[in-house]
Amino acid sequence: MQNNRLHFSQKHPLLFGFFLIFTAVALLVGAMAFFHFFRPDFGPWFGTSRIGMLHIRGTITESRRVNDWIGRLRRDDSVKGVLVRINSPGGSVAPSQEVFQAVQDLAAVKPVSVSMGAVAASGGYYVACAGSPIWANPGTLTGSIGVKLQLTSFKDLADKLGIREQSVTSGPLKNAGSPLAPLTSEQQTYFQDLVNDLHDQFVSDVAEARGLDREAVLDLADGRAMSGRQAQQVGLVDRIGSREQALMELKDRLGLDGDVELVEGPELKKSLLSRVLGMAGVLPGSDIRLGPQWTLRYEQ
Repeated sequence: MQNNRLHFSQKHPLLFGFFLIFTAVALLVGAMAFFHFFRPDFGPWFGTSRIGMLHIRGTITESRRVNDWIGRLRRDDSVKGVLVRINSPGGSVAPSQEVFQAVQDLAAVKPVSVSMGAVAASGGYYVACAGSPIWANPGTLTGSIGVKLQLTSFKDLADKLGIREQSVTSGPLKNAGSPLAPLTSEQQTYFQDLVNDLHDQFVSDVAEARGLDREAVLDLADGRAMSGRQAQQVGLVDRIGSREQALMELKDRLGLDGDVELVEGPELKKSLLSRVLGMAGVLPGSDIRLGPQWTLRYEQ
């Protein structure tokens, strides 16, 4: 068999050369198809220009998966720009800040536009401010710039059941917010100062990112939610339009013609339990757990 093959290559060198080239190209295409299937972020795909799609979905409880995806989009030279699609009522303070910073870093190296879906409020709006322009539908629920601290008290019920709390702490504020004890004036001041500081960070970041006067943002930062149309009137949103309109505008901005590949992520993964709870409407909110009894949120 080897002799026949050598004989053929010697007898038809040109045809044999074409066969080798065809085989090499087929292997290369197969390898790239393999990586493209199992690694959607793998690029470039024969020089095709691509637009990244970053999804911010649901309550913002952590930032790792989203920020890992942002890092992939930033490093992929075939991704020319990114559209951030937000459907989020807000969430925990620190993760919202981490995603905001990651989107800002991405916008420093390639164009980033933002499209709001049904809701992009509080922490969701915080993230939106990292990109420009911000698109919203007229009926998008957005704004809600503020911080909420929730404390739950079971003291009256505990008294009826004869339950008494006994705590040994290293300081007077360590047990602040206990559901079995009323807040002291010192504890109320402590919590209010904490909320005010987080609120100040939120307002400052929005004002700087949007290029707005801080006092103007502060006037709007009383926790109020507003429609996309109202948000545009006060400068929190740039344009009214759909996801498709935002995508077309970004495509034109990048000077891309013809078909453009969309690279979307991060992949949405839900456990069976979370799906069941989500259908029942009893998923827990996204909180910053600063202690065992109380939480802080950026949420609508």
